[in-house]
Amino acid sequence: MAVIETKDLTKSYGKARGIIDLNLTVEEGDFFGFIGPNGAGKSTTIRTLLGLIFPTSGEAKIFGKDIVNQNTEILSDIGYMPSEATFYSRMRVGEVISLSAKMRKINCTDEAKKLCERLSLDTKKRVEELSLGNRKKVSIVCALQHKPRLCILDEPTSGLDPLMQKEFFDILGERHKDGTTIFLSSHVLSEIQKNCSRAAIIKDGRIAALDSVENLSKTSAKRVTLHGVNSVPEQLGAKSVEKAGDYVSFLYSGDIKVLLNTINSLPVYDMTITEPDLDEIFMHYYEKGGDEQ
Repeated sequence: MAVIETKDLTKSYGKARGIIDLNLTVEEGDFFGFIGPNGAGKSTTIRTLLGLIFPTSGEAKIFGKDIVNQNTEILSDIGYMPSEATFYSRMRVGEVISLSAKMRKINCTDEAKKLCERLSLDTKKRVEELSLGNRKKVSIVCALQHKPRLCILDEPTSGLDPLMQKEFFDILGERHKDGTTIFLSSHVLSEIQKNCSRAAIIKDGRIAALDSVENLSKTSAKRVTLHGVNSVPEQLGAKSVEKAGDYVSFLYSGDIKVLLNTINSLPVYDMTITEPDLDEIFMHYYEKGGDEQ
């Protein structure tokens, strides 16, 4: 079953670019990554899906329900975490969390307590006293305490220290094992590669690629590192060249025999050939545009 499904979803801001003809399908139980740098259209996509802004054209459904005409029904089963969390001033953390639960007409006391303990969140502090990281923690609790079927998380880890990031993803992993569908928007590629099974890359408001993370990471290019030289022969057509000391590293996508024959004429004393990481694949789509889907 498709939990999120969009068809040519477009949001235009006049002359400013929003999102253009987005076609996405997120299946029930997916841990889905939505990758792109700031300004690519991630937040616009999420706000459109949630009904916070209206689409210019196209359509989208969540749980099989139209995002415009059945928005209220949809939101009851979603936990949303915005990229920037703001709360009513002078309220204490516990009051914010309680208000969030009351708005859903659900008693979330026990689950909220567990989440606050795991995230080391002081519920007695006033929100204006909180650091960015602690505001993020409040947002996490508000998004997860009612155990939603779908979590939509927009740049959730910015401001969290490494230990809290690990705890946060541990919590998400547990929810995912219980059947929760997770839609994670991020520009931190390691988060996507480590946690998501499928992902879409968004570029300039359009989907540049959509596939399993494993397939997105596959490429004919290899990362080649040569020790004993500090330059790459031009005939290899190397890309993403890195130099340091007596070694050079580069992406190579040509004939392996040409590579080996060329290296044989160089004073190389050691060599490694590895798969490129997702960061390099991502840059490939941004530099070349990838294959739009």
